[in-house]
Amino acid sequence: MKKLILFLFTALSLQSLQAQDLRVEPLNWWVGMKNPKLQLLIHGKDLKGSEVIANKPGLKILKVNNADSPNYLFVDCEIAENALAGTYPIDIKKGNKIIHHIDYKLEARIPNSANRPSYTTKDVIYLITPDRFANGDPSNDAAPGFREPNPARNEMYGRHGGDLKGIIDRLPYLHDMGFTAIWNLPVQTNDQAKESYHGYAITDHYAIDPRFGTNKQYQELAEKAGQKGIKIIMDVILNHCGDGHWWMKDFPFKDWINFDGKFVSTTHRRETVQDPHVSKFDAKMQSEGWFVPAMPDLNQKNPFMANYLKQNTIWWIEYAHLGGIRIDTYPYSDKYFAASWSDAVLAEYPNLNMVGEDWSSNPIITSYWQRGKVNRDGFKSSLPALMDFPLQSAVSEAMNENDQDWGKGLNKIYSVISNDLIYSNPDNLVVFGDNHDMSRFYSQVKHDQALFRMGMTYLLTTRGIPQIFYGTEILMSNPKSNEHGEIRGDFYGGWPGDAKDAVTQRGLSADEKSTQDFFKKLLNWRKNNAVIHEGKLTHFGPENGVYVYFRHSEKGKVMVVMNKNSTAKSLAMDHYSELVKPGARLMDVLNDKTQVLGNTLDIPAKTAMIYEIQE
Repeated sequence: MKKLILFLFTALSLQSLQAQDLRVEPLNWWVGMKNPKLQLLIHGKDLKGSEVIANKPGLKILKVNNADSPNYLFVDCEIAENALAGTYPIDIKKGNKIIHHIDYKLEARIPNSANRPSYTTKDVIYLITPDRFANGDPSNDAAPGFREPNPARNEMYGRHGGDLKGIIDRLPYLHDMGFTAIWNLPVQTNDQAKESYHGYAITDHYAIDPRFGTNKQYQELAEKAGQKGIKIIMDVILNHCGDGHWWMKDFPFKDWINFDGKFVSTTHRRETVQDPHVSKFDAKMQSEGWFVPAMPDLNQKNPFMANYLKQNTIWWIEYAHLGGIRIDTYPYSDKYFAASWSDAVLAEYPNLNMVGEDWSSNPIITSYWQRGKVNRDGFKSSLPALMDFPLQSAVSEAMNENDQDWGKGLNKIYSVISNDLIYSNPDNLVVFGDNHDMSRFYSQVKHDQALFRMGMTYLLTTRGIPQIFYGTEILMSNPKSNEHGEIRGDFYGGWPGDAKDAVTQRGLSADEKSTQDFFKKLLNWRKNNAVIHEGKLTHFGPENGVYVYFRHSEKGKVMVVMNKNSTAKSLAMDHYSELVKPGARLMDVLNDKTQVLGNTLDIPAKTAMIYEIQE
């Protein structure tokens, strides 16, 4: 009887200890990782000076690090090579008393997790603003207790109710359209006072925002997407957090947030990172300054912060079975931290593709960050991919400028592509016409459908990995303003009662249906065309508003002709004889017509033609 009472007392005591307000991050870890080291952040009242004891072989405590705040411990652990998945009890002891008990879980990894497939030139990425895509579960629209608790679909910068369930429900649509990867804007908790819908002010790094769903639902999205051949790309923010983040009320270290936790604006002089003449003042203000007062800038030079961010990224990759990463505001991070972060992630997942955002139209600036680039200052980056902002700018300008003016129009594209020599791997750039931060491409070309299709055809057939912003396939635009809230408009049919539905085509105009059909045909053709994925790009200098380029390899040959003129043009084909000769059969990809090539080729006005060449 005494033993039973003692057992019950001990069990109740442990339950009581575990129920106390204690935060442990990462939430769990895995056996079999390449790096056996793990650092636990433990937050609770008066932890400083405590002893931490691991009570099961396989998990070893190496060191307990105290913080400036008395309420944190950073515990260095090592997981044995032969450790098995299971629960590992940890006690936190102060004096002779156990003040907290943790049942920490080490999980088994999925088979071949380290070598998971990632996005490549075979893929087309669909960029989604989750709050504005589809409301699959209205029951999670409100979040009582949050600083922005209620949806407000009638407000441009309010929350509209889109969620993970809405994306899951539309996976068949995205698969049928031909998209093979999804990049969602951040979906972790954003308990911010306003504009929390966009997700870029994270307040809990280990939790999905309840207005989007749950951690398990995020896993479900990745699993069901994978079943349809669609990879999930997470948007990672290394530079800043939200001012509503749980640690803002109690910094672990005084230098946890740059400028002592007080707002000082960044200068946004991104070129200071590469500038050989840069002053220390300018470099510091660019890297350590804050975006806005609501987004405190993280001090990545603090080794505990650096480790926290590395582990958080790895945790989400493993937990949610991610197929890639996109990194927000990449040049705003400390560049040496950014390199070590990349190294840590790629050490665990050597095939993982990760694309960084550096919004510069100068390829000298963007190329600096790509893995394999030999930089003058000796800096070695490990980042595999960059968003191709120089090409985005060139395509937009090319569609709007007069090709008769020197260096204008299609010549802009030719010039930027000619600068590919500056990149270590131009094929691993992500190409796009627009994104969530700029005017939609249909608006950029002033609602000219011919120019719109020409630009999209180019982006889907040139080198690189294409990214399409949600709704582009149905001509979504921002006619009233360049406000982000309008640019990130609601996807048609994502809410009950919508007048239009993009999935069923109900209510779509003839132009919207035609454009959707255009994308579906082109995307599915591209999905199965190895020449577009792997072929060499050879282009010919634009002449009189006509630009011709080829994708070619031993697997085949494709010719693309862009005619921006308001009249049809007849091309003298001897100009292109190094790659195609008269007598070759040309398959018109978009119109399903075949012709035998003669000495000339007629190209309709304001059209981009794609030809598969059969010789």
